[in-house]
Amino acid sequence: MIFLINISIFANMIKNNYKVIGVMSGTSLDGIDLIYASFELNNTWSFNIIKAETIPYSNVWKTTLKSLVSLSFEEIKKIDKSYTTYLASVIKDFINANHIQDIDAVCSHGHTALHQPDKGLTYQIGNREALSKLLKQRVVCDFRVQDVELGGQGAPLVPIGDELLFSEFDFCINFGGFANISTHINNQRIAYDICPVNIVMNHYVKTLGLEYDDEGKLASKGDVNYELLQSLNALDFYNEKPPKSLGLEWVNSHVFPLIDSKALEVKDVLRTFVEHVAIQVFRSLGDKPKGSVLITGGGAYNSFLIKRIKELTQNKIVIPLDELVEFKEALIFCFLGILRLRNENNCLQSVTGASRNHSSGKIFHA
Repeated sequence: MIFLINISIFANMIKNNYKVIGVMSGTSLDGIDLIYASFELNNTWSFNIIKAETIPYSNVWKTTLKSLVSLSFEEIKKIDKSYTTYLASVIKDFINANHIQDIDAVCSHGHTALHQPDKGLTYQIGNREALSKLLKQRVVCDFRVQDVELGGQGAPLVPIGDELLFSEFDFCINFGGFANISTHINNQRIAYDICPVNIVMNHYVKTLGLEYDDEGKLASKGDVNYELLQSLNALDFYNEKPPKSLGLEWVNSHVFPLIDSKALEVKDVLRTFVEHVAIQVFRSLGDKPKGSVLITGGGAYNSFLIKRIKELTQNKIVIPLDELVEFKEALIFCFLGILRLRNENNCLQSVTGASRNHSSGKIFHA
């Protein structure tokens, strides 16, 4: 579908100050991250987080979203409609509760239902035009599709924000469902998924009736199973060159069967997987062994994981204030939307492997 934008409307989008809402739902299923932030361009971009909140998913939505990879395309499209309506109600509540009036756009990632870029397929639910109509707001969304159509991985998308908002750090790592890394090498931004993190550890800790391993305390009491560790580290993905990205499908087919074949206690699974993550992060930092590393995402609160990374590397590990730890990805989706409104590149060829840099995302007007 081609979206035609009135030239006079487009001209009004090009300015130096924006106030936008960013919406992000990740594979760890913690909930919907919402952020209201202002951005200003004055030679370089700066930002200010005004309000931020995470709305936890109900058990019903968690179960539904977790099952998406096993559903047919038609079933996913039906869920897409109800999820779009649900997402609109969550965003409306956020706007009303915080008395937000000045909004240039709502910039939404949606929730990834399918991600198989090698097959030219990526699908995020919650990115329908109905979202704009229900909110009565301009919406920028569906950021991944165009990149996959151009031969890219459709991920990661955050690195343009790392490049323009956090350039003082040598590396930016986000620990969510997956760990992804972004850095500047040979005059270009390079980024890729490192390995699974919370999507695996939360899966096993839930068998104990817990949502997550608080500060990695359970993992710290376990023992490393070196046979499993060796098998995990030997997975083919880790020898591939960037660009590369991961999805739940890969975890289901490659990681869970390996772990389940060992029939370990949960604490030993967690301890072994923490070691796996720490080793893969260490390998990813090899180009700049003493560089500064900004760490964000829920995994930044796993003190045991961070301790193991610090013990393996000489890099300077920086964990910012909670607001940025928890909402950096949502913040950058705000920024991706702004760049799209300005028709400026928000997807980098060097990151995703697409045929060119491009400005990606659909713009819907209320």
